Amino acid sequence: MKNINVAIVTGATGNLGKSVTHKFLDEGFYVVGTTTVPNNNLPIQNYEEVVVDLSDETASEKFIENIINRFKKIDVAVLTAGGFAMGKVVDLKATDIKQQIQLNFETAYNVAQPIFKQMLNQKNGRIFFIGSKAGLDARNSKGVIAYGLSKSLIFRLAELMNEEAQGKNVVANVVVPSTIDTPPNRKAMPGADFDKWVKTEAIASVIYWHCTEEAASLRESIIKVYNNA
Repeated sequence: MKNINVAIVTGATGNLGKSVTHKFLDEGFYVVGTTTVPNNNLPIQNYEEVVVDLSDETASEKFIENIINRFKKIDVAVLTAGGFAMGKVVDLKATDIKQQIQLNFETAYNVAQPIFKQMLNQKNGRIFFIGSKAGLDARNSKGVIAYGLSKSLIFRLAELMNEEAQGKNVVANVVVPSTIDTPPNRKAMPGADFDKWVKTEAIASVIYWHCTEEAASLRESIIKVYNNA
């Protein structure tokens, strides 16, 4: 496995995580996916699943350390783990905001920090965070305040990483999808025009393209994948 490219996908059993995992496997990567529940359907060639609590900083560090010890590199990391919550300012407590920050920011930071450190050492790598319209622009956070605040930190983190990575071929990107076409979203919004939503496979393909030679010169990308939503 010395010459194989290695990708980490957090939230690999989620709707988006599954599509990202399959895309990178199809492109010849060895994929290490994280989950909170073991999958009894393994093995899949060039894929392994690791149960890890990403809110636990020590456990996350050990998870990344193990990958580095085995493969000596990490080429790509796609961090899809996270969650959503409704709520207006008049309804929210500070604990509600803290919960969303833990779910969407800390789980990303706990793995992104050691991955980023490794990529700087190897002078190469791509990190993809999953942002949101609510995190990109506060005007889109109406009714989802805690979620929007937590996702806004993702954009700031990517900016700071790119500042620290100047002069090296290491890039932190933020993917901003519109409404994603998933079974839960269809159930929640049965009257919507699903054709306007963005498919998880389309997001996965866009992420992969940003790892190719064609996209090698891109830096500090905010990747808006909206379709017609």
